Amino acid sequence: MTGKLRYIDSHTGGEPTRVVLEGGPDLGTGPLDERLERLARDHDTLRTSVILEPRGSDAMVGALLCEPTDPKYSAGVIFFNNVSYLGMCGHGTIGLMVTLAHLGRLGPGNHLFETPVGPVEVRLLNTNTVEIENVPSWRYASAVAIDVEEDGRYVGDIAWGGNWFYLTTHPTLRLTRENIPNLLRASDRIREALRRAGITGANGGDIDHVEFFGPPDDTSANGKNFVNCPGGAYDRSPCGTGTSAKLACLAAEGKLAPGETWVQESILGSQFHARYRPDREGRIVPMIQGSAYVCAEGVLVRQPGDPFADGIH
Repeated sequence: MTGKLRYIDSHTGGEPTRVVLEGGPDLGTGPLDERLERLARDHDTLRTSVILEPRGSDAMVGALLCEPTDPKYSAGVIFFNNVSYLGMCGHGTIGLMVTLAHLGRLGPGNHLFETPVGPVEVRLLNTNTVEIENVPSWRYASAVAIDVEEDGRYVGDIAWGGNWFYLTTHPTLRLTRENIPNLLRASDRIREALRRAGITGANGGDIDHVEFFGPPDDTSANGKNFVNCPGGAYDRSPCGTGTSAKLACLAAEGKLAPGETWVQESILGSQFHARYRPDREGRIVPMIQGSAYVCAEGVLVRQPGDPFADGIH
C-alpha cells in the first residue's frame, strides 16, 4: 500500500461510500473472497486508515476497486466498514456505480460487478439513479424469540440479503431521528443477546445486522426501517441488503408478490424502490433502486511518523 490513496466519496440516501481507486495493496489474483481474506489478514491497515478517524467516520463504508476475475465483469469490489468486511453492500454498490459513471468509466445500461459473495447486476438508469440485482436472498428462520434483560422479549426473523439480519419491531420506540440513540442501544443489546444465545444464520453465520421496522412517515412508502450495522453505526439509507432481507421475509409470508414494488423508507426519510423475482432454489432475487450523489474526491495521505496513520482505534 502506498502513502497516498486516491478516492471518491458519494452518499446513497444519506449513507456515505468511499471508493478507493488507487494506492491499495497488491492482493494478487484469484476469486474475490480469497483476495478479501488476504486483505483482512495482511493489509487491514487499508481498512482502518480509510474508514477510522481522522480520515473517516463510523458511518462510512469503504469500497476497494479490484480487477475482476473475468472480462464479463465491469468491476470487482471489496466492501468494508469500521470493524470488519462486508460480503455485499447495497448502498455501496449504488454509490460505486455512480462513482464509475462520474469518472466516465461506465455509461448507462447493464453492468455486472463481482463481489466476494457472488455477481451483482447493476443498471445505471441515469447519472444518479441505479438499480441493483442483489445476490439471492432468503428467510432462514421465522418467529425467533430472544430475551433481552433491559427490554424483555423480542420476536423476529433471521434472513440473508448479502449479510445476516435479525428483523424485528421495537415495542415502544417510534422510528424517528430523535430516538436514534435509544434505537442504537436497543439493537446493540439484541445483537449481543443473539450471540450469547448462540443464535446464528446458516452455517453459523454471525448475525451482525439488526433491523427494526415500523410504519412509514411518507404515505408513498410501504414501511420504514432502522438498521444497526456491525460497527455500531446506523445506516442512513434504507439499507440495500436489509431491504433485500425484508423482501425475503415478505415473500416467505406471502405478503409481497413477485414483481410487486415495495418502497422502503430510511430513518432519514430517503427511499429505495424494491421488487423481486423467485429463483429455482426457492430464494428470491431482489432488485433495488436508489440514488447516489458524488460529494468529494481527493487523495488520502499517510505521512511517515504520523501516530494515527492507521486510524484511531
